[in-house]
Order: sequence, then structure tokens, then C-alpha cells
Amino acid sequence: MKSRLVFVHAISPLHAGTGQGVGVIDLPVAREKATGLPYFPGSSLKGVLRDACEDKETRTAVFGPDPASDVAHAGSAAFSDLRLLLLPVRSMLGTFAWVTSPYVLRRFLRDADSAGVTDAPSEVPDLAEGHCFVSDAGSVIAEASKVLLEDLNLASETSVNARRWAEWIGRQVFSGDQTWQTMLVQRICIVSDNVFNFMLDTATEVFARIRLQEDTKTVVKGGLWYEEALPAETILSGIVAVSPVKASSELVFATLDRLVEKPLQLGGKATVGRGLCRVTLGGGDQQ
Repeated sequence: MKSRLVFVHAISPLHAGTGQGVGVIDLPVAREKATGLPYFPGSSLKGVLRDACEDKETRTAVFGPDPASDVAHAGSAAFSDLRLLLLPVRSMLGTFAWVTSPYVLRRFLRDADSAGVTDAPSEVPDLAEGHCFVSDAGSVIAEASKVLLEDLNLASETSVNARRWAEWIGRQVFSGDQTWQTMLVQRICIVSDNVFNFMLDTATEVFARIRLQEDTKTVVKGGLWYEEALPAETILSGIVAVSPVKASSELVFATLDRLVEKPLQLGGKATVGRGLCRVTLGGGDQQ
């Protein structure tokens, strides 16, 4: 089975909902039960790519037959859920920071190893509570050894490992775009797992929505609700694995590379501008 990494970069806020929440937010984003980390279902990404594939024969071979078809066989491409890798958080300097944590990076390394990636940074830094690591190559979010994220005041240290992680992720997500690769290096911030867990609750976007009467254009009684979304610039990662059921790995990866050349609309609330994303395929065991 051949595999490659998949990255999703949100151009607009991304809503992958769970249907209905039980708290203050009526429509929260999907989160893992144990970790609380937001994710985007791999089945949803597969469905969007399937719809974008216009050639019926290729679509059937890569993604499987249509549900109404009499033919029954699995598709050749299998997608994991896309899990949070970098969370954009408002910063006092540099507008925003791309924030991650040691646990998130270690889990990503496990996925990268499963995909056959051999050139990813191997060292994940440990850090004390209240501290963070920024790039040692011109960070724009730190001043006087301090980083201010939302309401948090963190002591910052420059780190060659933070720079290496930012450079490697930048080459995968922003391949061929040196400007955005540099922006990622300048804004990378590695915080402790506890601080990152706090940001998962405070750094997502929450929108108030209302429902209007069709004739009077006034608000329907009880027509106020709140939706949660991952903010623009969020970066998620996952794996696509290929089993040559009806298509070779070369055909599958060539098809996927073609389908992700332009931005795709992922998740819900497309009519109000949510879910415009760039999808890129990174390295892996694809030969």
C-alpha cells in the first residue's frame, strides 16, 4: 500500500460540524473525543474530490462506484481524517502566529512515518509551562523574549528546531511560494500541550446567525444560533493510502494531484463563504 501526506490550508473559515451541540455553541466543529482536537473527516474530503473528478471511469476506479450502481467494489484511495497541525492565533505582533504543540508534532511524525516520509524533522522540543519556542530566523511575533497570544503572555526562546519544522511544513503546504514559506518561518510558535489545549477553546471563530421571516424580513422568534469554525489560515494534515483495487498508485496520485490544483470548497456553510481551502499532497511512499 502506497501513501502520501495530505495538507489542507483554510483560505476562509472552515466548518466541519457535528450536527448539533449541547453547550452554548449550537453548531460546533467536530472534535476528537479524547483529545478535543478539531478534525475534518476524511470521508468529506474524499467526497469533494470525487465530485470534482469528471471522468466517470477514473472516478469509479479511484473513488469507487456510485452508490446507485449495481457494481460493488472499494475505491483505490482511502483518506484518513485531517487533524489539526497549525492553529492561527491572534498575536500582539505580526498579526497572528501559527501555533502547535509537542503532542501535535509527535502525532504528525507518526503519520509521516506511516506515509513513508523520511525527511521530516525528527526532534520535537519539550518546553516548560508558560514558555514557547519561536524561529531563530527573524520571528515577527516575539519582542524582548515575550510573545503575546490572545490574553496569554508567554516567555519566548528562539529555537533551531522551530525553524526547521516551519521550513519543512512550509515546503509541503506552500510548495513553490517562497513568500508564504517565509511567513510561516516568521510566525511559527510551539507552546506547551496545556496552553495549546486552552487555545483550542478560545482561538476558534464563533459566528452569530439569525433566521429571517421570508415576507417581512424580520427575525424569526428563536431564530438566533451560534456556529463555530476553524479560522482562516488553519492547517490540517492527514494521509491518503492507495490499494490497487481498480487503479494503480500512479493513476490515483496523478488524479489527485490534478484535482487539487485549484482551491476546493470543504465542509458546510458554503453559501456564506465558509470552507474555501487549498489542498496539497506532500511527500510519502508513492513509488
